[in-house]
Amino acid sequence: MTLGHLFLTAETVFSLPMRQTTPVKKALSVFARDFAKVFGVEIRTGDSQEAAVIIDFAPAGQALRPESFEITFEERSGRTTLTLRGADDLGVIYGLYHLSGHMFGVDPFWFWADREPRRQHEIVVPAIDFVSPQPRVRFRGWFVNDEVCLIGWTDIYPPPAEVWEPVFETLLRLGGNLVIPGTDLPRTGIHWQLASEMGLYITHHHAEPLGSEMFFRVHPNLDASYDRNPELFEELWREAILRQKSDNVVWSLGFRGQGDCPFWEQDPSYDTSEKRGELISRAIQRQYDLLHELVENPACITYLYGEITELYREGHIRFPPNVTKIWSDNGYGRMVSRRQGNHSLRVPSLPLSSDEGPHGLYYHATFHDLQASNHLVMLPVATNLLSEELKTAFDAGADEVLLVNCGNVRPHIYTLDLIAKMWGSEDFPEHGAFDGFTKRYFSSSPVGAAECLRRLISDAIQYGPYEDDMAGDEFYHHPARSLVGHLMRGETNTCASDLIWATGEVTFDKQVHWFADKCASASNRFADLTDASSVVANTMDPTEAVFFRDLVHFQARLHHSGASGLLLLCDSIVAFREKRYPEAFVRASQSLWAYRESLEAMADAEHGRWKNFFRADWLTNVKSTLYSLEALRRHIRMFGDNPDYFLWHKEYLMPESEKKIYLENTHRNPPSDDDLAKRLLVRFGM
Repeated sequence: MTLGHLFLTAETVFSLPMRQTTPVKKALSVFARDFAKVFGVEIRTGDSQEAAVIIDFAPAGQALRPESFEITFEERSGRTTLTLRGADDLGVIYGLYHLSGHMFGVDPFWFWADREPRRQHEIVVPAIDFVSPQPRVRFRGWFVNDEVCLIGWTDIYPPPAEVWEPVFETLLRLGGNLVIPGTDLPRTGIHWQLASEMGLYITHHHAEPLGSEMFFRVHPNLDASYDRNPELFEELWREAILRQKSDNVVWSLGFRGQGDCPFWEQDPSYDTSEKRGELISRAIQRQYDLLHELVENPACITYLYGEITELYREGHIRFPPNVTKIWSDNGYGRMVSRRQGNHSLRVPSLPLSSDEGPHGLYYHATFHDLQASNHLVMLPVATNLLSEELKTAFDAGADEVLLVNCGNVRPHIYTLDLIAKMWGSEDFPEHGAFDGFTKRYFSSSPVGAAECLRRLISDAIQYGPYEDDMAGDEFYHHPARSLVGHLMRGETNTCASDLIWATGEVTFDKQVHWFADKCASASNRFADLTDASSVVANTMDPTEAVFFRDLVHFQARLHHSGASGLLLLCDSIVAFREKRYPEAFVRASQSLWAYRESLEAMADAEHGRWKNFFRADWLTNVKSTLYSLEALRRHIRMFGDNPDYFLWHKEYLMPESEKKIYLENTHRNPPSDDDLAKRLLVRFGM
């Protein structure tokens, strides 16, 4: 029988499940909210006989995969009805979000893109049955890590539900089912409970095995040694298991130090790989045994991260059976070991055919490494590189878990959207990714928007020999503060050792020139992109233009102001080293003004609900860069303008006639740094 269409209106009656778990209740509440946005009235509910849309769990015995749903249509009394059946909580939740997206037009990133569904009087739904496809990855989700913007966005600490709800809702709309909800936040926060109540599986940071408290937090005056205090560690592990055993949990097993560092940094008696591996293996086995005593068939993961990977590859660590090994990228999209300080071995970080499974991935859409990574801007790595790396990882069998570092979500929507397509069932649109994204969000000017988005990647600085050595916003700030510190401390006769990762082991002066060379052309490229993105924004529908400016134009400004600021800082250092102090002072001032543009870009993107979003920029930390430049500028003024801070004004700015009749009692108002720099800038034609 050929069915017609379902006609949705404000009068449509919905039948809801008789049995409603907390996760399903929360998803139904979101669905009702979306309905009200579209039709302007509250959703009407009734029994299944009068309803045009029936939402329920699949009956016992119906062959539906876990977490799946089906949508069917039938004719009842001359009208078409829709029935959504979910296999379980997540099946119903995914089905509700599917209907919200396809019927009401609610985008997965609607909150972050300021994209509300449009009001409608009637929606025509084609009567086409649908069964949700099977995802590629069993456990797929986000690690909300380095989330300082989310933390500082509110005056409440730890952040309240209003901060976390859109994060978890977006993840569910993308088909995710797993989350680490924040990094080392107080246990009094709502984040763990809320994630679970919304239907997500919980997992844990690699420094917090089983989700336990860190030893030093509970026993600050005791020795954090598993050999010396095993019963205290096991007490923490047991407490964590009992606290979470009624929730959906993917249990993290591991043993590192207190905080995100190896335990032997605090206990140097573990001075060989054999000793370290033996202790880690023993601790993990004990965690595994405790877990199996208290939880039936627990899903377990362990992170092969940093030093753990090396110990495992050398054969010093043994894992219990059926524990999923999580392999990590280097923070820049490539599945190799991450750079540690100046050392980058780039050891492949993927399972070999000889490695027993299962396996999974920890992947970065954003990274914080105090060197060159992206935190406030999108990952500036080629889309086809991400596609190839993830495909290769899946082909190698690392497809049980995909945990993505999502940071503060808002700056990274493009990358997060692409990765979600890969953990789902869609083919990765590597060639049309920009076009598809911009047609979806910037339909009023998709071609221009796609070109600007593409250039955020292609115009980035490549600081190393590899395709993934691409600079994000931190490149303009951490090295800048380092250069200022070395200069002001007089550490200029040798190489700045903390910058060897970028420049190689060369003299300080050559390091300065290296950064200047990298930033010179980048400053021009991003100046052009900033102008181009402004022009494109002006051609857009006003609503779309808001998100475009917040995402693309904002990030172009951060790159431009950062590259310009670092370039001008390098020019200042060169002039200072050549004892051209007034010029060095002006260049330092210009650098400071360029970096201030980064703060202005943040302020411009803090409208409406986004007020204070960048208030807690503690990682890239533009304000710390400004602090360093202000200190440098004062330092330079000591060389020639000290002690009265009027000497450069007298020498370069006063008319010759005034100099000849100079009286201290009428000319002793020293100009401010900004005022002096602006006037010297004109005087020197700089």
